[in-house]
Amino acid sequence: MALQDLTPQLRTRLSRMERAVGWFMVLAMGLLSFGFFYYIYHTAESKGWFLTKAPYYTYSDRASGLKVGDPVMLMGLPVGQITRMEPMEPDFPHNIYVEFEIKDPYYGYLWTVGSRAKITTADLLGKRVLEVTKGTNGYPTYTFHPLREVSIAEAQSMQDSTNWLLAQEVWDEPVSNLLAKAKSPLTNLTALAAAGHTSLLIMNRSEKRKLMTGIWNDQDGRYDPYTREKKYELPADESAAVTERLEKLVDEVEQALPNVLGLTNQLMTVLSNSASLTSNLNAVAVGAQPTASNLTVLTAQLNHPGALGEWLLPTNIHRQLEGTLSNADSALGSANAALRSTDTNLTALTDNLGRSLDNLANLTSNLNSQVQVNSNILGQISRAVVDADSFVQGLKHHWLLRSAFRTKKTNAPPVWPEEQLRSPKQANQ
Repeated sequence: MALQDLTPQLRTRLSRMERAVGWFMVLAMGLLSFGFFYYIYHTAESKGWFLTKAPYYTYSDRASGLKVGDPVMLMGLPVGQITRMEPMEPDFPHNIYVEFEIKDPYYGYLWTVGSRAKITTADLLGKRVLEVTKGTNGYPTYTFHPLREVSIAEAQSMQDSTNWLLAQEVWDEPVSNLLAKAKSPLTNLTALAAAGHTSLLIMNRSEKRKLMTGIWNDQDGRYDPYTREKKYELPADESAAVTERLEKLVDEVEQALPNVLGLTNQLMTVLSNSASLTSNLNAVAVGAQPTASNLTVLTAQLNHPGALGEWLLPTNIHRQLEGTLSNADSALGSANAALRSTDTNLTALTDNLGRSLDNLANLTSNLNSQVQVNSNILGQISRAVVDADSFVQGLKHHWLLRSAFRTKKTNAPPVWPEEQLRSPKQANQ
């Protein structure tokens, strides 16, 4: 049916339906486009397409286990990816050139001292991973502050000098002393001018740009202006692959296998000797059974009080020993009584001796007092002694007592005639 054959009411309804379908198609296409662009944006954001990436490169001995697109790890986190791998010239010291990039903000962890590119084993199937280490000292590998080269005079006349930092290391060339480090404020310009420097490379720390403005030059000790062709080199630390380690391990096992076989032969010899030793021990155990039975009987006899003493000391010796001990006990009792009586006598003797000494002391003290009182007593005593001697001498001459004091006569010694002294000549004649 042609459209002109329809009634006006049907044609009006059909046009409304067509407009609704058209709007529905437009809305569906818009939603589909929005979903597609959102998916692209989300994927780009998750992959870091909108983030700033700092390029780096290193060298490797081989490309096994690595491929373009592999993640770069930092402290266990994926912070970038490998972007390029190419072999080097035959006369170049290294074999493989590996280029990679680090996303924002993780390139801030990479400094000139301590940051290295480590290629380590990831699994047992030969897979390897590129890992960068955190810097410990030095300077950031890239800077985002604008660089500017000025003269010493211009740097001294700058109004906002506190916002500018050195972008290079300044050395005293004749002496090779470091006058100023990079990223230090402009406070020692007079000393730098005295050292002969006329211009300085500085950077404005008050302004930070989204892209890199400078890359550190290790040889010159300064930040060079950044271009896309410049990349910072990280020294590589490469470990051997698992396959090479397994191959070395297999070689060592092959070398050690003859020794292992020799060791097994020795173990077999030791086991055979142990078997013969156990058989000999069995024979010894059979021979020791009578001894064990006798020892059992002996121990059974010792299973009552005093059995060991009766076994070591017979009955007669035991009686003699008891008699000897009783006699020794009585002798010790007598000696103890004698010691007690001796102790008593010694005590009495010491008491008597003490009293005698006390009496003698009293006597001497009395005599001393008499002498002190009577000063003529010594003369009288001397006269009494002289008179007693005269009396005794008189008694010796008395006819009645003369015989009591008579002395016995003894033979007188012979008297030898005295010889005259002569000379030797006369004696020989």
